[in-house]
Amino acid sequence: MWVARWKPAVSKYWLIAMAGMMWSAVGIMLCRQSYLWLAAVPGHLAVPLGSIGVIFAVIAYWFGFSGIALKNTDRLCLLADKSCIFAFQAWRSYLIIIFMITLGLTLRHSPVPKHFLAVIYIAIGGALFLASFQFYRRLWTIKILKRPCLPPGN
Repeated sequence: MWVARWKPAVSKYWLIAMAGMMWSAVGIMLCRQSYLWLAAVPGHLAVPLGSIGVIFAVIAYWFGFSGIALKNTDRLCLLADKSCIFAFQAWRSYLIIIFMITLGLTLRHSPVPKHFLAVIYIAIGGALFLASFQFYRRLWTIKILKRPCLPPGN
């Protein structure tokens, strides 16, 4: 019982907001890093690589990240009104995050030229940033439109 008293719990609305802010922040961080790498190469190389990254970001958002974000918001809506602050991501997602950080560090320290890595960073960062708006849209629906926090179909 005494452990439950120390469990940091917040409302599911805060969990949705935290998830959106985390996805936005990581997306911006990755895009910023890719910008710095592309700024170091001539424009005739940077512009096409950046454009390819943006195209891949939209594709990754459309076919992957938007669905993941929607599933995550649905999962958060099913939680109790007060849940552990770390529940803004599913526990399985924390393993994926650790893998992605490790992969990013490995790639960053690999011999692959940074301007080519920028394409991958833009694709993932842009998709994360775009998908973060799924969380904000759900918050808008709950708080402003005063609709219940229910997954679609309920």
